[in-house]
Amino acid sequence: MYRTKTCGELRIANAGEKVTLAGWVQRLRKMGAMTFVDLRDRYGITQIVFNNEVDEALCDAANGLGREYVIQLTGTVAERSSKNANLPTGDIEIIAEAMTVLNKSEVPPFTIEDNSDGGDDLRMQYRYLDLRRNAVRRNLELRSKICFELRRYLNDHNFLEVETPILTKSTPEGARDFVVPSRMNPGQFYALPQSPQLYKQLLMVGGFDRYFQIAKCFRDEDLRADRQPEFTQIDCEMSFVDQEDVLQIFEGLVKHVFKATRGIEFTEPFPRMPWADAMKYYGSDKPDIRFGMKFVELKDLTEGHDFVVFDSAEYVGGICAEGCASYTRKQIDALTDFVKRPQIGAKGLVWIKVEADGSIKSSIGKFYSEEDLKKMTDRCGAKPGDMVLILCGKTAQTRKQLNELRLEMGNQLGLRDKDTFAPLWVVDFPMFEWDEETQRYYAMHHPFTMPNKEDISLLKSDTGAVRAYAYDMVMNGVELGGGSIRIHEPELQNLMFELLGFTPERANEKFGFLMSAFKYGAPPHAGLAFGLDRFVSMIAGLDSIRDTIAFPKNNSGRDMMNDSPAEIEQEQLDELFIMLDKEKIASKK
Repeated sequence: MYRTKTCGELRIANAGEKVTLAGWVQRLRKMGAMTFVDLRDRYGITQIVFNNEVDEALCDAANGLGREYVIQLTGTVAERSSKNANLPTGDIEIIAEAMTVLNKSEVPPFTIEDNSDGGDDLRMQYRYLDLRRNAVRRNLELRSKICFELRRYLNDHNFLEVETPILTKSTPEGARDFVVPSRMNPGQFYALPQSPQLYKQLLMVGGFDRYFQIAKCFRDEDLRADRQPEFTQIDCEMSFVDQEDVLQIFEGLVKHVFKATRGIEFTEPFPRMPWADAMKYYGSDKPDIRFGMKFVELKDLTEGHDFVVFDSAEYVGGICAEGCASYTRKQIDALTDFVKRPQIGAKGLVWIKVEADGSIKSSIGKFYSEEDLKKMTDRCGAKPGDMVLILCGKTAQTRKQLNELRLEMGNQLGLRDKDTFAPLWVVDFPMFEWDEETQRYYAMHHPFTMPNKEDISLLKSDTGAVRAYAYDMVMNGVELGGGSIRIHEPELQNLMFELLGFTPERANEKFGFLMSAFKYGAPPHAGLAFGLDRFVSMIAGLDSIRDTIAFPKNNSGRDMMNDSPAEIEQEQLDELFIMLDKEKIASKK
């Protein structure tokens, strides 16, 4: 055996034992006749002591070690004279008796430390070295534990884990597909699944009752901190259930995982918020409810004062920032610049301060009396020392801008603690969303979502008013997952395709196999999928999902380590009957 113990398990109770360890050299220190080596493996670090006066040759060999050398070490466990309280193994050290260099290492391009000196691109290029860092390793260990607990919970609730195909069929109404040419079927293509949606519905038709899968999914879309071109879903589906059944089961799942991995116990039911309220009070369908600062509508209080900015606006809304009356002009100007950034797009920012003595100051004081301003601050719940921040414009756009301002104020006031978790269900989503460019409705979730029974009569007469039996699990301003009750009746499904602009021929071409299955007794069914990468990053307190994935892509969708995607040989293209337009490709580079 290369080792009898790991570098993280020895304690003072092991003193006097002879052990063999194997791992990487973290650092080396020379102090007189003594050489100290910190040996690291996945489990921890152990200090090794080489004494020149006891074994000169062995000590000389130790002095020749470099960072990240792989060695095997045999020695005796001894109590340290100067203990290190920061290490679990800090009470002991190993008195070296024999050493074998298993492999040498070049000097790594960055330090293998928690706080590395390597930038993101460099660390991704040498990801196999980055994985040796505790900070990255802990995230992947957490991911593994979360997956184990997910499987434990779902197994205890009679879910079966079933794998579905990776090579499938391209379907519309989602993000852009990754496509795979078929050599055996010239001119035809598979698509990599954006989710196992159709297959899990077919499993319900097949009588499987409760299904789950930790599934790889693929979407060819622009990337950001919480997106990767390939990601992982905790994909679930159930038969003979209604919305309440689904919410109860998966609320229980979230509670179980948090308790098992973080020791956090949610004792109260998760709050539920209609989508319309989320947009009205937070300007987001994934509101962060760790703090208040709900939107307050002020339009009726602002009219008739000859302030054209407010008078011409469809919507005027404000938030109360507690304790911010002390903000300086420079700080307010910075907030104004923040909301005017192109990605937010506000034209300006209005403020009203309630001073400590109750007096009121405002950037619009020449248009409104103190009494008028006090009506606004009172409606916003502002107290002495608080400041009200106001934006105006078109309703939907301004609410989104106000959401960004609210989150920024939450950051500035320290209200978005990563160790505080505030879950909720957002329910009653709209069934459809209108696209001005194409002048038609699109499914807000997907074409298989069941409309609210109370709204089915509106499907043709008032399509935009129809609500869906759809729900999202939101935590700390992040959508962890979502799902819906599914349509299981062929007639209603065909009507949905019609409303979404599908001809019967196109619907049959894309979804004929599903509609055929529905003719053979499809049960009522529903499902939900969590984003595993987001789930892990939430529990780990990360801002990006990148470090929850062993080998992630960068923001351009490239694997910096193996330099993919890459060109392929002409022979492969010929086998696939693919001809490249090299001029057009060159113009895109």
